[in-house]
Amino acid sequence: MHRFVRTLFVGAALAVTLGVPANAEVGLGTDVVSRYVWRGADLGNAAAVQPWISYGNDAFEVGAWSSWAINDGGANENDLYVSFGAGPVGITVTDYFNPAEAPADFFDYSDDAGVHIIEVTGALDLGVVSVLGAINLLGDDENSIWVEASLPLEMLTSDDVEVGLTVGAGNGTYTTDTDPMVASVSLDVAKDDWFGSYILNPDAEITFLVIGKSF
Repeated sequence: MHRFVRTLFVGAALAVTLGVPANAEVGLGTDVVSRYVWRGADLGNAAAVQPWISYGNDAFEVGAWSSWAINDGGANENDLYVSFGAGPVGITVTDYFNPAEAPADFFDYSDDAGVHIIEVTGALDLGVVSVLGAINLLGDDENSIWVEASLPLEMLTSDDVEVGLTVGAGNGTYTTDTDPMVASVSLDVAKDDWFGSYILNPDAEITFLVIGKSF
């Protein structure tokens, strides 16, 4: 899921969790990406348009994010989230919704339906490194866990270019045989409205190069 990765190079919900505005604020925008790669997996095998909208007040943010493949709807996604932050600590609850699953009944939250996954994420910014942990509590028989650490590479960062390294590991749905494995190692670069990542999935033995632009 989403713009979180691009914003702070620290995976998933941390950017939203720790980036809530001090005053009430509405935000919206969209990213266009060459591939939707999420936690080491290529979702959709296609370029995608990823719009988002959010509202934040003090240490609280609620929003929606989605991804729509340009040539195949199999991995389309339309998510809702709510985040709470206090200093370096943040918690996010995300409802991942896959409208391509049949029957895609938005109001059916049963495990059998398979259209929703509810994830709880905790994030901690330690300054030198940021860490994240997430668990699927509903819609995933494995109750898959994902952990991630992100490090800004100051020696490669300049006034207009940000560079970071992110390493993530998981089990269940994130790995080829459900055992705990490192599933994503990414070198992330951002300049102005452009961002990109070179991603290695050691578990699946595959790499990706993803480029995107924000509007």
